[in-house]
Amino acid sequence: MLRKLVIYILLSLFIYSFSQANFDVKARTAILQDYYSGEILYEKEPDRSIYPASMTKIMTSIIAFDLIKSGDLSLDEKFIISEKAWRLSTAGYSSMFIMVGDQVSVEDLLKGIIIASGNDACIALAEGIAGTEEEFALLMTAKAREIGMENTNFTNSSGINDPDNYSTVRDIMIMSRYLIEKHPEFYKMFAEKEFTWSRTGGDPITQGNRNPLLYKNLGADGIKTGYLAVEKYSLASSLERNGRRLIAVGSGFNTKNSRSKESTKLLTYGLTNYDLVRIAKSNEPFQKINVWLGKQDSVEAYTEQDIYKTIKKAKKKLLKVTVKYEGPVEAPIKKNQKIATLRVVYDQELVGEYDLLSSKEVKKVNFISRLIKSINYLIWGDV
Repeated sequence: MLRKLVIYILLSLFIYSFSQANFDVKARTAILQDYYSGEILYEKEPDRSIYPASMTKIMTSIIAFDLIKSGDLSLDEKFIISEKAWRLSTAGYSSMFIMVGDQVSVEDLLKGIIIASGNDACIALAEGIAGTEEEFALLMTAKAREIGMENTNFTNSSGINDPDNYSTVRDIMIMSRYLIEKHPEFYKMFAEKEFTWSRTGGDPITQGNRNPLLYKNLGADGIKTGYLAVEKYSLASSLERNGRRLIAVGSGFNTKNSRSKESTKLLTYGLTNYDLVRIAKSNEPFQKINVWLGKQDSVEAYTEQDIYKTIKKAKKKLLKVTVKYEGPVEAPIKKNQKIATLRVVYDQELVGEYDLLSSKEVKKVNFISRLIKSINYLIWGDV
């Protein structure tokens, strides 16, 4: 019985290792990131240049969200629709179906972009914000540089054919992460499955979200599809499930069905092959640090950021967390002063070091108290 159990365990481990080593996504280029740890779980030519198609609209939305957040734009502000914007409402383009002279709110334009993938709505928003689409594209590229998208250039707001409108799946992932992190309240729009545009002079038009993963039982809540004949199908996707969030971007899927199937496979791979471990929560007490000659004998230490690590399944025991400091730390100690270092080791390799800061000020005791403590320490080793 024991021999059979050992054989079964060894066989399971072999199959598990083999499946990971041979995992592949049928796309020209793809990447998968664990959102909370920031770790890359899979990549396939992630820096290969692509035409981002309608994934460009993520940045178009970000520019508007940033302006709303700063108070320079509001959701109920209305823009007048130009002929240039209206021309992209014609057959052959993804459209919101706005008309020349319409006055459309920023909120409706954003939903027309995010849910209906309207190229016409992109131009209307771009012109309303920057005067021209060309000027708006400069804002988009500047924002891309600001957030670390090193291999991206935007020349329009919608992603329609232009050889100078290019990016990479890694950059699209960075952009998607920024969207989710900086604008969680607006990101909810990307999960909406339909949008009804109560257009002027006609019956309302209802369109569904083009993201196929929203209609699967995955926990997907975004982000944006894309298609160009030269690039084939693409998708930036994200899901939140069981306390985890993953971001996947793929481009060069051959068919719509392949885009849906392979993106699902990529996200499922991240969920089933890895676990997320929360090591520390930002600004919350992590550990007490001993204090020497202070009015209190210890002080709580904290980290300024959340610390997560993504670990392969069944490998958590290889993760070790230690606190290093020359202790006890001598008072006086200022609030937010670095007093120790949190070290994270995985499989005997250092994978992260983080400052531990004092949660409060600790004043030094008076001369008599210091003398008594020093004597106690010399005699008893008691601090």
